[in-house]
Amino acid sequence: MTPATTLQVPDEYVAPPPRVRLPLDVLATLAVVGLGICSLVTLRSATATDVAGQPNYYVERQGIYLAIGLALMLGLSRIDYSRLREFKYGLYAALILGILAVLGAGHAALGAQRAINLPFFSFQASELGKVLLILSLSAYVVDRSRRLGERDTTARVMLLALFPAMLVIAQPDLGSGMVYVAIALMTLFVAGTSWKQITGLIVLGVVAITLVLVAAPAAGVHVLHPYQVQRLTAFLHPSDNPSSKGYQQNESKIAIGSGEVSGRGALNSSQQQLGYLPESNTDFVFAALGERYGFLGAALVLALYALLIWRALRILVMSKNLFGTLVAGGILAMLMFQVFVNVGMTVGIMPITGVPLPLMSYGGSSVIATFLAVGLLQSIYVQARAAAAYKGRVLRF
Repeated sequence: MTPATTLQVPDEYVAPPPRVRLPLDVLATLAVVGLGICSLVTLRSATATDVAGQPNYYVERQGIYLAIGLALMLGLSRIDYSRLREFKYGLYAALILGILAVLGAGHAALGAQRAINLPFFSFQASELGKVLLILSLSAYVVDRSRRLGERDTTARVMLLALFPAMLVIAQPDLGSGMVYVAIALMTLFVAGTSWKQITGLIVLGVVAITLVLVAAPAAGVHVLHPYQVQRLTAFLHPSDNPSSKGYQQNESKIAIGSGEVSGRGALNSSQQQLGYLPESNTDFVFAALGERYGFLGAALVLALYALLIWRALRILVMSKNLFGTLVAGGILAMLMFQVFVNVGMTVGIMPITGVPLPLMSYGGSSVIATFLAVGLLQSIYVQARAAAAYKGRVLRF
C-alpha cells in the first residue's frame, strides 16, 4: 500500500501580503479641498448683499454641496471603477433620459430650461451627464479596441457624443454641449485615433460653426437664438456695444484689472458690491476672485487647477487598463476645457458660453459632478497602486 504523500512547501514560498487599503492621491485631494475653500471665501465676498438679511445664503449652500461631493468622492474611490464598464448601456440611457426629463419638466430661468427644481437644489442633468458620457464612451471604445483605427469607430463615438450634446444645446446650454464634444475628442485621442481622422473632425467642426454663425443667418435660418450668437461673437469686438452684448466681458475685465496685485479687499470691491459684475457667483466667479484678491488670489486658484490637472495626467499614465486610461482622459478634458473656457471668457479671449468654473462656481449639480469625476480618478489611482503592489509577486514551487 502506497503511503499518503504530503505537500511540501519550499522555504522560499512567500505568502501574499494582506489586502491593504491604499490612501487616496493626496495631491489631488488637497487640490479639490483647496478649491472648495477658495470658492467659499470668494462667494462670501461676492454674494454678501445678494439676498437681503442672509449674507451667507450662497456660502452655506455651497458648503453643503461641497461636503456631499467630498463624501461621494471618498465613497467612489473605494470601489473598482472597472465594474462600471458593465453598465455602459444603462449609464448612457440615464444620460439621455436625464436631459429629456429636463426638457420636459425643467423650469425656465433667464431664457433657458436647464434644471429640475428639487426640494433642496436644482438638478442640472447636463452636469451629471458629463460624467455619464465619459464612462459610457470609454466602455464603448474598449469594446471596439480591436477596431480603433477604423473610421466607423470614430464616427460612432462622435455620434454618441453629439446626440446628447444637441439635446443639451436645445435647452439651450451651449457650454455643456461643447464640453461633451471635447470629451469625445479627448477619448478618441487617448484611444490612439489617427491624427488624420481627428483633423478631419476638427475641420468638420469649424465648417459647422461657420454655417451656424454666418451662412445660416444670412439665409434667414437661425439655428441659435440671437442672444446666443451675440454672446459667442461679442468677445471679438467688445467695445462695439459696451452697454449691450459686450457689457459682461467689459465689466469682468474691469473687475480683474482693478484687483491689481493683492486685490481691493471686501470693502473696496465696487464692481461686486454695486452690482456691475454680472453672475459673480457662477459664470464670472473668477472675475470676483480677481477683484477681491488680485493677482495673488487668481494665481493661487490657477495653481490648484494646474495641480489637479497634473495629477489627472499622472493617473491617466499609471492606470491598470485601457478603460481607466480613457476615463481619466475624459475627466482631464472635462476639467481642462471648463477651466480654459471660463477663465478665458472672463478675461475676454473666449466667447461667453455659460461654462462653470469647476468647484468655484456656485451650483450643486456642477460641484457634485466634479467631485464624482475626481472620485473616479481616485479609484483609478487606488486600483493602479494595488496592481503595482502585487505585480511580480508569484508563487514559486
